[in-house]
Amino acid sequence: MSRAFVKEGDDDGRIEQLPDRPQSPHTNYVTPNGLKSLQARVTELSVRRADLLQQQSLQSCQELSVVERDLRYYEERLQRAVPVGARGAADGRVRFGDTVKVRDGAGRERRFSIVGEDEADAPQGRISWVSPLATALLQAESGDLVTWHRPAGDEELEILGIAGVDGE
Repeated sequence: MSRAFVKEGDDDGRIEQLPDRPQSPHTNYVTPNGLKSLQARVTELSVRRADLLQQQSLQSCQELSVVERDLRYYEERLQRAVPVGARGAADGRVRFGDTVKVRDGAGRERRFSIVGEDEADAPQGRISWVSPLATALLQAESGDLVTWHRPAGDEELEILGIAGVDGE
């Protein structure tokens, strides 16, 4: 029997460390809720890691590698987090953390909240501050027309209103 594909003497119970998940090159701005979410994720992964360290199965060792990689990622995201609180004196311009009400060319009204990269959830209207849509909206004022550069073609949006992320 050929032993060409058998690993010998190299399996001493060590867990293979997965490569780190890539970090965004952008500043990690976060809303207060985004900061809480990052903290909760680190806590959740730390608890899961402790549980897996108590187990001795192959499956737990494999899962431990994933959990440790994710924990390293979220600890770095948390370390690099730059919290942005509620806006102070409003100057009428769209800022990080704001919710913006817009009307598109077809007359549909939509709301988008500009949040950190880790908080983004497009179906919920929560868009990353580095997205093309947020880039178009940032610094605009109520009544402005902005152009959203999309792969499907540019779309003009009218800014109808601006509020803090919690409706302020």
